[in-house]
Amino acid sequence: MCENERPRIGITLGDPSGIGPEVLAKVLPEVQERCEPVLYGCAWALNDGAAASGTELNTTNGLEIVDIGIPRPRQFAFGEVLAECGTVAVQSVERAIDDALQGNIRAIMTCPLHKEAINAAGYTDIGHQEILGRLTKSESVATMLMTPGLRVVHLSTHKSLINAARFVTRDNVLEKLRLCASTFATWGLPNARIGVAALNPHGGEGGLLGREELDELIPAVEAAKEEGIQALGPFPSDSIFNKAIGGDFDVVLAMYHDQGHIAIKVHNFHESISATLGIPFVRTSVDHGTAFDIAGKGIADPRSTLAAIDAAINLSTGRLTDSHKLEYSSPSQ
Repeated sequence: MCENERPRIGITLGDPSGIGPEVLAKVLPEVQERCEPVLYGCAWALNDGAAASGTELNTTNGLEIVDIGIPRPRQFAFGEVLAECGTVAVQSVERAIDDALQGNIRAIMTCPLHKEAINAAGYTDIGHQEILGRLTKSESVATMLMTPGLRVVHLSTHKSLINAARFVTRDNVLEKLRLCASTFATWGLPNARIGVAALNPHGGEGGLLGREELDELIPAVEAAKEEGIQALGPFPSDSIFNKAIGGDFDVVLAMYHDQGHIAIKVHNFHESISATLGIPFVRTSVDHGTAFDIAGKGIADPRSTLAAIDAAINLSTGRLTDSHKLEYSSPSQ
């Protein structure tokens, strides 16, 4: 890509009943300055989102919309679970993935979908990661959350807590450590320092509070080190994230969904985003849901949307950086 060339970034609008089209409409002028956005969804959803946010869409720059072609449901309302909206959300992602695999876009940024809506539409995928894994046929994928000053990769995400604990095995942890190291290398950070979070309180207290650290985590870390991976730990989860924020690690490998999500969102929720590891292109996403409770009211915060798009631009050009945000000023300011 030439220095002044704007990369083509695919952006899915998410569930039309949620805040995705609204927050995207708010920041489209800034986005169009940074990249050539290709929007996937329905034009009516974007128009509804723009109207809700009081935003006038700028189409003079040749805004490209890949319209899924599903009509606006007669019973459509913001904040409502509708099977039609679930279909729009999933088909938008599928079209964007197809274009990314064909090289038509450099990266994908996804706005949120609603799990109940996609289930009502007949899809068995739990979320974006499952759709991405299914269509790219990737054997190993992982979710990374990042916000300025902290990055966290999850050993598992959409598992119940008891099943997530059972997933903490030497082989699973080693696989994710390899994935972290290889992905960070492609993003311009070879030899990334990976801090491994313990599963049990106080790191298991030498087996008194659980043996996963002794039987699974320490052997995985040692095996990774033998392969040249800079894995460190395991460290108790009540201290490892503070160490990472202080600069001890480039990324933390968390053992389950909330262990990582809580740390990220407490540290800096509004600028947090997610990225998918293990697929053949860059995919980032906002780190919030459809927010049905405020959808259509024009008050949704667009900072995560801007951060996710900026991260997609940076990662697709091999730049892993904490400055994954664009400046945004609310029209009311």
